[in-house]
Amino acid sequence: MGKPTGFLEYERRGNTEMAPLERIQNFNEFHVPMGEEERRCQAARCMDCGVPFCQSGMMIGGMASGCPLNNMCPEWNDLIYLGNYAEALGRLLKTNNFPEFTSRVCPAPCEAACTCGLNDTPVTIKENENAIIEYGYANDLMAAKPPKVRTGKKVAVVGSGPSGLAAADQLNKRGHNVTVFERSDRPGGLLMYGIPNMKLEKAVIEGRVKIMEEEGVEFRTGVNVGVDVKAEELLKDYDRVILTCGSSKPRDIKAPGREAEGIYFAVDYLMRVTKHVMDPAYKDVIDAKGKNVLVIGGGDTGNDCVGSSIRQGAKSVVQLEMMPKPPEERADNNPWPEWPKVLKTDYGQQEAIAVFGSDPRIYETTVKEFIKDEKGCVTKVKAVKLAWTRDEKTGRMNMGEVPGSEYVLDVDLVLIAAGFLGTQEYIAEDFGLKLTDRNNVYTRPGQYKTNVEHVFAAGDMHRGQSLVVWAIREGREVARDVDEDLMG
Repeated sequence: MGKPTGFLEYERRGNTEMAPLERIQNFNEFHVPMGEEERRCQAARCMDCGVPFCQSGMMIGGMASGCPLNNMCPEWNDLIYLGNYAEALGRLLKTNNFPEFTSRVCPAPCEAACTCGLNDTPVTIKENENAIIEYGYANDLMAAKPPKVRTGKKVAVVGSGPSGLAAADQLNKRGHNVTVFERSDRPGGLLMYGIPNMKLEKAVIEGRVKIMEEEGVEFRTGVNVGVDVKAEELLKDYDRVILTCGSSKPRDIKAPGREAEGIYFAVDYLMRVTKHVMDPAYKDVIDAKGKNVLVIGGGDTGNDCVGSSIRQGAKSVVQLEMMPKPPEERADNNPWPEWPKVLKTDYGQQEAIAVFGSDPRIYETTVKEFIKDEKGCVTKVKAVKLAWTRDEKTGRMNMGEVPGSEYVLDVDLVLIAAGFLGTQEYIAEDFGLKLTDRNNVYTRPGQYKTNVEHVFAAGDMHRGQSLVVWAIREGREVARDVDEDLMG
């Protein structure tokens, strides 16, 4: 603990954000890093407490508390304060393969569990992490380091999202020959096409992939395993196969009129927008310009749709959320260090407030019917208010429509961001995988081996839709299991 009184002397201060009306002019990242001296002051706020919940990754009250990667936050906070960024980078990379990703897109469960946040504001752990990895890139500390010895074992990784990349990175470092198969035209999976450019610029992903290629990882893009290459072929050509295909089956909205034109899944919308941002010649973009946009879903993906449609010049944006509006402060039954179930106004909502004058979110509401015109295009939706009641026998909360609460919204573009339903069927069928009742790949608790010999699964298709940090953790753990399986 370099400065024992740091948490008493310095107040929390984050990086500067460009003003909403300024940043919506493009799809660039909009956070401006602070200077080194101020960053060291922020790191000095870390108490190096005896029980660092920030790095615990424990389940408390059914929710994750602290970093699932067990990042050694107190250690590298102290090293930042001392100005030893090179050593801090070494400590960070021991637990996290891709800090340049997590320090941009992670919701920071580490900060939610920071002891400093019990009676004050938490340490800026996420921004400190970003400062370390950016220092590493700026000072040529991230050069490729190929393994000196190869085992001769071959591993196929199907899917190049955060879980697949982490598994490939770990196994390559162990000396195995790793080939990553990706059905899209670029590696990155969710990172590349599921997260918009203003949250994670794609050059960041491309830079990391280039390092991995220089270290010996082979990427084969545009290959849809289960269609272009069958499971039988992979199992013949490779010693082990790891499936990290994501939770890629979007949840639909089953309402009359769903077949109308102008209704898209959020993941398709975000993918096409990103492709257009990366290559303006790409013309199959879904354009929200001049349209009344309805986003169904209140999570991170819904927020990304709000921010993207505003940048395209939407006429209006409304976001429907089935759940009640969260409280602005922790409830008594949601104590620290649980994840705080409080109201979060993210960048997309901030921008909607700046452009349209009000928060786009409407709570406890869902779509009852999509209304289309004579051309088959969606023009309105019939929405209905919802009420949540507790079942006295089971204690479970049940949702029901409020009679007579229907009303109509004008819409030209509907984006469904209602989550995902697990593994896509064709992958499971081709490999003969056993699935859980939630459509995730079945393995024994705490393990990654599937019911098929030499086939492992990790990431969202294994645990269900989750955070990038959980995907990286599963990628690291499945790599350990595969390495032990191969080498004994």
